[in-house]
Amino acid sequence: MSNLKQYLSSFNLSVDEIGAKERAASLAGRSIKTESKLWALKTAISMLDLTTLEGKDSEGKVYAMCQKAIHPKPGDQTIPHVAAVCVYPNMIKFAKEAVRKSGVKVASVATAFPSGQYPLKLKIEDVQRCIKDGADEIDMVISRGEFLSGDYEFVYNEIKQIKETCTESARIYSDKNKTNHEVHLKVILETGELETYDNVRKASIIGMMAGGDFIKTSTGKVQPAATLPVTLVMLEAIRDYYNETGIKTGMKPAGGIKTAKVAIAYLVLMKETLGDEWLTPDLYRLGASSVLNDILMQIDKQKTGYYQGADYYSLD
Repeated sequence: MSNLKQYLSSFNLSVDEIGAKERAASLAGRSIKTESKLWALKTAISMLDLTTLEGKDSEGKVYAMCQKAIHPKPGDQTIPHVAAVCVYPNMIKFAKEAVRKSGVKVASVATAFPSGQYPLKLKIEDVQRCIKDGADEIDMVISRGEFLSGDYEFVYNEIKQIKETCTESARIYSDKNKTNHEVHLKVILETGELETYDNVRKASIIGMMAGGDFIKTSTGKVQPAATLPVTLVMLEAIRDYYNETGIKTGMKPAGGIKTAKVAIAYLVLMKETLGDEWLTPDLYRLGASSVLNDILMQIDKQKTGYYQGADYYSLD
């Protein structure tokens, strides 16, 4: 524990909550026009993790979502495919087949999503199964109860072991399928349960120290989910960790991103905090299930000057 405490002590863990809210609001209020707006809208699509995480998910629903992920607007080749589809573990095989050779990744929630209330042994088995079925990315949830009780060592070790499981399981998958299969780990903080911005910053740093490839705001099952000020706190933690270590960590705000305007605000936040290097699906994702159609409507508006009705876009 002493090493972790010592490392954490090298960072300023105090957050100016009022300042974070004011800066986030200021950045979100910036206006983007014409060609820049069109670029931002298409970039947002390329960073989407199109998601379905419902008890009523079926093979048919996942297949339809995957087709939309590959071709957000059929017939318009200027629209990029999304970054990934995110599904429950039972749906990985169907999603993997549906997006085969498209460039769309398959992400799966694991480690007792969304509560995280399973023993570590079962969480590891969950991750192993996901990767065996072909998952390219694992979205794990941290143990918020342990974090809030001050057992940061527990949280750190759990993330570290899940990351090691990802690496080893990816190696086994690669050997079996004669491919180079890499698996990225997204660490979900569930910021709506962390109570303070100081806690969000501390959890962000622990997630990165333990090997998370991304840190992610939320499961989408707890309110508040992603917010601009909390995302800013996490982006600044990524910046400071990068300055300290030279390691680039990705960011994924998730939950509550429902309009193109909000999606663009998150892009502005990223650009102004971490710069153009992070404006890539390899380092920035937007977790959303309903924003894609609004972005497509805004793209058509930019091209034609008119809004199309919602009936012009598929629901899945």
